[in-house]
Amino acid sequence: MTEFIPNAIDKVEINEGNVTWRTPSNIALVKYWGKEGVQIPKNPSISFTLHNCATITTLEYQKKETASDAFEFEFYFEGKIKDSFKPKIESFFKRIEEFCPYLKAYKFVIKSENTFPHSSGIASSASGMGALAMCVMHLEKEIYPEISEDYFYKKASFLARLGSGSASRSIKGKLVVWGESDAIPESSNLYGIPFPFEVHDNFKEYCDTILLVDKGQKQVSSTVGHNLMIDHPYAERRFQQANENLAKISEILQNGDLKSFIKLVEEEALALHAMMLTSTPTFILMKPNTLEIINRIWNYRNETDSSICFTLDAGANVHVLYPKSEEASVQAFIQNELAAFCEKEQYIHDFVGNGSEKL
Repeated sequence: MTEFIPNAIDKVEINEGNVTWRTPSNIALVKYWGKEGVQIPKNPSISFTLHNCATITTLEYQKKETASDAFEFEFYFEGKIKDSFKPKIESFFKRIEEFCPYLKAYKFVIKSENTFPHSSGIASSASGMGALAMCVMHLEKEIYPEISEDYFYKKASFLARLGSGSASRSIKGKLVVWGESDAIPESSNLYGIPFPFEVHDNFKEYCDTILLVDKGQKQVSSTVGHNLMIDHPYAERRFQQANENLAKISEILQNGDLKSFIKLVEEEALALHAMMLTSTPTFILMKPNTLEIINRIWNYRNETDSSICFTLDAGANVHVLYPKSEEASVQAFIQNELAAFCEKEQYIHDFVGNGSEKL
């Protein structure tokens, strides 16, 4: 981790400025569930980076007139000051201070907004902390203009991870691996890396429609959920399964086997929820409409031989995954049959994107 600690901060004088980054959410295909230490995953994961579901964050920074030993910032969410978010950002700044020693030299105004419902199981912490990390790295690039593009994105993923583990996978697209795996060269527990192999045409353009079964705040936070894996009776087998599945999906993404992709991705989704069902205390994150949607997807696939499948995050909403070639037919099926099971018949059409972009 010492590679991410910069030199003395008086090298370049940057008095003030601002920057805006748009960072997407992501949807894990092989799930990370369980961590140790400071945001170190107990198993590797891989995700599709999304495009439409994103956080847009502006960071305004101004050099303090006199030095202080405190982080000074204001936080606005969707146009309103949001002090309830400040403890999480304060904790994030404390975690990254060793790697960003210039933070206490500035006053910040952080303005953030989402293109999708916050805290409803669509990885808003991933896009949110990812966008903030990109803004911080912009300031670092101002101070240290010699840093390379590769270093910029690698450190952004490293910093984002310290705010939200899955945020490490939102920095770059289209497929990102986070966590050490023998199947993925140069994979790391410290940051995400782009999937290093050539992806089959079947998976180069993929769609994800997110069915908003429950737009409210999810029943259990990701932090609480991950902690439930400590002393979980099935934890070690789950970690082993995830490692095995990452190796399998690496081959699948290269050879284009859609049927194997469907089987693995759905098994991973249900395994995540099985861990919550068998934890202490127990949490049931799916709603009746979640199960209805899953059954209708299975029926549709059997009747049409479609390559549609589903995955779930730690919530009730359903991510419907399908190849670009089936976009028209699957979206008609969603509108005609699945929308009725969504809150106010709301859903978000999304697709695999390329990661963060500066606005």
